[in-house]
Amino acid sequence: MRQGLVVGNWKMHGSRASVEALLGSLLDADVAQGAVVARVEAAVCPTYVHLAQALDLCAESSIAVGAQDCSHMQSGAYTGEVAAEMLAELGCHWVILGHSERRQYHAESDDLVAAKLAAAVEAGLQPIVCVGETREQREAGEAQVVVAAQLQGALTGQVGLAALVVAYEPVWAIGTGLTATPEQAQDMHTFIRGCLADIDAVDAAATRLLYGGSVKAANVAQLFAQPDIDGALVGGAALVAEEFQAIIDAAAVAAECHSE
Repeated sequence: MRQGLVVGNWKMHGSRASVEALLGSLLDADVAQGAVVARVEAAVCPTYVHLAQALDLCAESSIAVGAQDCSHMQSGAYTGEVAAEMLAELGCHWVILGHSERRQYHAESDDLVAAKLAAAVEAGLQPIVCVGETREQREAGEAQVVVAAQLQGALTGQVGLAALVVAYEPVWAIGTGLTATPEQAQDMHTFIRGCLADIDAVDAAATRLLYGGSVKAANVAQLFAQPDIDGALVGGAALVAEEFQAIIDAAAVAAECHSE
């Protein structure tokens, strides 16, 4: 059985005070709800600036810490870049790759995502590779074609993908308040798992698939009830301790139901 996973992507938000307050609340819940964390993994991905603080605060907890991106290069004259090996040495466990905002604002191609994935795996980080279509692509009936191309572009020819996680984030649902229906999300997750079955380095049945896109406590239970949705990559709701904890709790309930 695949273990549930809930990851908070804080994007470019946070201050030292807000990080301490947010993680303080989550850590209090982590201590109080040991049975919950046994059924679902939880992680947070702050900005580079707040990684060390988050790692220090979460050191004795079950909450893992990851980065929102990494460079495809190991070292060199690449101003502003952060190598995967640096993140691993710092203590990061996860790294998000190919997020639609990186693709949109930094023109990241599938080839670049593939290079970053290779660097992350070599450094020992667990990668979360994001895929998803725009509203125009979905309305044109191209959603599956787009997602399949992103998967193949990032994963084909890779090695060491046993720890791979794929996050389906329809671009039209990110930060818009729109959410794919449980049926739409499940259909795409089923399609993604089928695509993964055609990639040699991936165990499709064992790979965890996350949904992302305006995920909140109010809509997540129906999403987690779907057989191919193993958790969530959470944006804005991850910045509110009560919301994020409620999503973790919902994932734990779903994991228990799936195990019965």
